[in-house]
Amino acid sequence: MDINDIQDQIIDEFASLEDRFEKYELLIKHGMQMPAMDKKYKTDRYAVKGCQSRLWIASEVIDGRMIFHADSDSEIVRGMAAVVLKVVNNQSPDQVTKADLYFIYEIGLRNHLSPVRANGLASIVKRIYELAHYSVTQDQERNFS
Repeated sequence: MDINDIQDQIIDEFASLEDRFEKYELLIKHGMQMPAMDKKYKTDRYAVKGCQSRLWIASEVIDGRMIFHADSDSEIVRGMAAVVLKVVNNQSPDQVTKADLYFIYEIGLRNHLSPVRANGLASIVKRIYELAHYSVTQDQERNFS
């Protein structure tokens, strides 16, 4: 499924929610549905900087598609990561690097987060772009070798 189609589905899912507490509940639900992260990734190497809670994000490329893994000690942060990863998971690294994650603004997520949580969300997005960019770079280096 296309990145924008997934974003539009998420926008539709959040559209009927009227207040931030309902949005938090839905985020937590998404976080609970996210597969458990292997403990080998819960190290400083995969820790996301700039997030008040402990958060880890790792990725791998399988058959040209990025597979992300994430976990947090905070239910809301885990949910934020789950929603963002839902959009970018199973996409090519190139698609992820070029993705405009407009759904974050459309669902009003940033507006309903405390400044610390909003910073955490920005850190999640930054980490995903970094991992995708690294994968694109690695692929290019293999092609030139």
